[in-house]
Amino acid sequence: MKKFNVLFFLPLLLLVVVISGCSSNQSDKPEEKDKEEVTNEVSKDNPSGDLAPLEEKASVVIAEDGAASGAGFYIAKEKGYFDEYNIDVEFTQFANSDDMLPALAAGEVDIAGGVSTSSFFNAIAQGIDVKIIADKGHYVDGKSYFSFVIGNHMQEEIKDYADFKGKRIAVSSKNAVDDYIFQEMLKHAGLTEDDVEFVLMSDFGNMLASMGNSSIDAALQIEPLITQGVEQDLHTRFGDATDFAPNAQIAMVLGSPTFLDEEEDISLRFMAAYLKGVRDYNDAFIKGEGKDEVIEIMTKHTALKDPELWKKVAVTGLDPNGEMFIDDIKSQYDMYEENGATRGEFDFDKSIDTSITEKAVDIIGVYE
Repeated sequence: MKKFNVLFFLPLLLLVVVISGCSSNQSDKPEEKDKEEVTNEVSKDNPSGDLAPLEEKASVVIAEDGAASGAGFYIAKEKGYFDEYNIDVEFTQFANSDDMLPALAAGEVDIAGGVSTSSFFNAIAQGIDVKIIADKGHYVDGKSYFSFVIGNHMQEEIKDYADFKGKRIAVSSKNAVDDYIFQEMLKHAGLTEDDVEFVLMSDFGNMLASMGNSSIDAALQIEPLITQGVEQDLHTRFGDATDFAPNAQIAMVLGSPTFLDEEEDISLRFMAAYLKGVRDYNDAFIKGEGKDEVIEIMTKHTALKDPELWKKVAVTGLDPNGEMFIDDIKSQYDMYEENGATRGEFDFDKSIDTSITEKAVDIIGVYE
């Protein structure tokens, strides 16, 4: 009889154990979900509310020279967005990109800003491995920060882009984005380079002085010198670069492959913080929200120290989702190649890597 009882109750016992196990597994899942929700919840330990801060403080080195296009970095630093992820940023400067690019490729610098030039593409084509990862400068429709001006002595003569024919036009570089914008203007005007007098003038400040003494007639000038020249009655803004190059990619955020691939926990949080800074910049200069605070940050980190002038200048366009005009970058390269200024083959698929930017946007949400 005892044997029968044991045999009868043994299956029941096993059934109870299985049911208990299933019940235990089911109850574990909500607990895991709750834990994840707490991780993403705004709190003292997680002020960002999207990604938990790093367990150990990380240091990120940014090569930045105080350019206005570095606004996303400056704002994220001053408003504590990097701190929320337990990231400490350090700004460093290089005399030129010839020194900066190898340091970036070697991982001595994590993030840098770059502009399109034939030498930039050549360096990467010849083995300097850096990644183009996000926008750092484009045009705002009708309010270009990098556009043409004409001397006040030319106001009666130049009424249309075609009127640039025969005029002395200063441009800061050859086979660089400046030259590309100049060439796009000539196409728009129905002119060729032979129709104008190209004046190579690397210093934008010299352009201002040369305009004042009428030694040049027009220039591809940059802010804040555009606004300063207008206020000093030296030149006048002429049209807008978006008339002929609305999708020009002027500058890019560059990343070290080591930083992006081997330290993704850090680089992802860095990019999220950077984009939050860029979004505050857009809120300030596009929407007019929090403008005084952002201008105070910009006067601290850039060469333009006059808050009132910041309210007048045409600001650098910075995409709040980090998106670039990649087709335009390719068009710039094509021009350098046509000019015989390139060496080696530039692999766009390898060198343009927006994956970390896209992941960051997925986490913090798309800015409309």
